[in-house]
Order: sequence, then structure tokens, then C-alpha cells
Amino acid sequence: MQLGIIGLGRMGGNIARRLMLNGHTTVVYDRNTAFVETLSEEGATGVADLPALVAALDKPRAVWVMLPAGAPTEETIDTLSQLLDAGDVIIDGGNTFYKDDIRRAKTLSEKGLKYIDVGTSGGVWGLERGYCMMIGGDADVVDRLDPLFDALAPGLGDIPRTKDRVAEDDRAERGYIHAGPAGSGHFVKMIHNGIEYGMMQAFAEGFDILKTKASENLPEDQRFDLNVADIAEVWRRGSVVSSWLLDLTADALASDPKLDGYSGAVADSGEGRWTIEAAMEQSVPVPVLSNSLFARFRSRQQSTYGDKLLSAMRFGFGGHVETPKK
Repeated sequence: MQLGIIGLGRMGGNIARRLMLNGHTTVVYDRNTAFVETLSEEGATGVADLPALVAALDKPRAVWVMLPAGAPTEETIDTLSQLLDAGDVIIDGGNTFYKDDIRRAKTLSEKGLKYIDVGTSGGVWGLERGYCMMIGGDADVVDRLDPLFDALAPGLGDIPRTKDRVAEDDRAERGYIHAGPAGSGHFVKMIHNGIEYGMMQAFAEGFDILKTKASENLPEDQRFDLNVADIAEVWRRGSVVSSWLLDLTADALASDPKLDGYSGAVADSGEGRWTIEAAMEQSVPVPVLSNSLFARFRSRQQSTYGDKLLSAMRFGFGGHVETPKK
């Protein structure tokens, strides 16, 4: 299949690459011409602007927008809506607020355009590992684009299949789902990221306790100079808390045990806040998730070793670079 891709940054460029490796063709655009040139050399059709991208696609067109949530995505989709024809599909694969998806789908449908929201997880490792995708939109459109999603997904891989699971649709086992109508994909991804905040915070706090066990504030016979890199490594192997986040933690501690390369000023990219807002709207108590968000606010004022570990994990899975403290 053919797909237009707008935004070739941390994830967009690798989405194009993974598709091409699986036999699909891509037409790509980014304001950074160097990104476009690089992908062109690898087999994509690079274009200089949005009208050229639309012109290079066969009907019915499908265009994947992989830009930061907010104005960049909003403005791009508005421009596309004036260039595309009825039956064409706009896919938002970024971290858009799900209520914006609902609004956009209604507005675009008035022009005969289709809208799909794809919550996409995989970060900078997606090219190698594949992307876990949570998809919202009309089922017939999602099914038509299935070859693209199937190519991007991790596939069954070597993960043991869930005992007693019975499902006619095996897409979840292959790493992607049709979650429901417009907005549902990004809603599921939003909650995913809220949970991610809590899991990361738990690791950060636990390792902070381990690291400070040698504190002079403790009785001398209760001080342990623990090797946190070894602890992360041993927990990766057979422990109940083994996970990809722990793998990233072990990588960070192996290369920089004191985490001197991180300030510990931990940013939040929106999904954590939106998760708490949804919990409030639905009257669901979320003490762990809300505290993990507030801990990030606090980290920008006074950082701990645990905060540095949070930064290390964010860099590990998403290439997120710290925002300097103000």
C-alpha cells in the first residue's frame, strides 16, 4: 500500500522505514529538508510541501500526520482538509487529546473525509521492535488500512500467548487493536501513558531508597553501599518487576551509575494531565497516577536521584531530552 507521512522526527521517519521494509511505498514531508532527503535516499518519495504530497498520492489517499499535539497537528490537518478529496483518510498518530479527535472526525466527515486516530507506542525503538497501536475510527476504514497497521505492529513475536484467551480477532496479540470510534484510540493511549507515569515513578522511588541506604543520617551498622546497577540487572532476570522499563533502567545505570548526565528535571508531555482530568470526570480515584504527575512538577524545583532515573528512562524509550530548569 501507499501512505503519505508528515513529520519525520523521532518516530515518523522510522514508521516510513518500517513500512518500506515490509514492501509498502511512502511519500514523505517534513519542514526539515534533511529528514526528507535522508528518507528519499532510502527509497521514499520526498516532497517539498503539502500540496506536492497530496498530488503524489493515489486515490483514495491516506496521510499519516506524526507531529506534536496541538497547533502543529491542528494546522496541518486543517490544510490537508482543503487539499484532499472525499474518501481520503487523515491519520493522526501523535499524542492528540482524544476530545480533539472527536471534534475533528465530525468536521472532516462533513467534507467526506475519513479520520483515524492511532495511539502509537514504541518510541525510538519502533523500527526494530514494531509499534503497539490503539486505533480509533470507522471499522471499514481501519480494515482497509489494515496492511499498513499489520506491517507496523510487532507481530506475535516470542511472547507467550495468554492462557485461555479466546478471541476471533487476533490483532491484539499481534500488537494493535481497533479500540472503537474516533477518539478511542488516543483515549486508550492516554491512559497507557498515565500508567507509564506511575510505573516509572515506582522504579524511581525504589531506586532512590536503594541509593540513599548509605546515608550518613542512618546508624553506621544500617548503612549499605548498594550496587544499584547490579540490582537492576538481577531484577531483570526472573523477577516479578521485570519489564522493558527495568531494561532501560539497567542500561542507564550500567553506563552512568550516578546518573550525572541527567539533571532530574522531568517533563510531562500532556497525557499524564489528561489522564487525571479523565479520572476526575469519571469519578475514578487515581492516587498513584496523580502523585506521579505531581512528582514531575516537583522535580523541576528540586531533583533527586530518582528524578534523574525518570529522565534516563524517558530518554531510553522515547529519546526525550530534558528541558532545562528555569
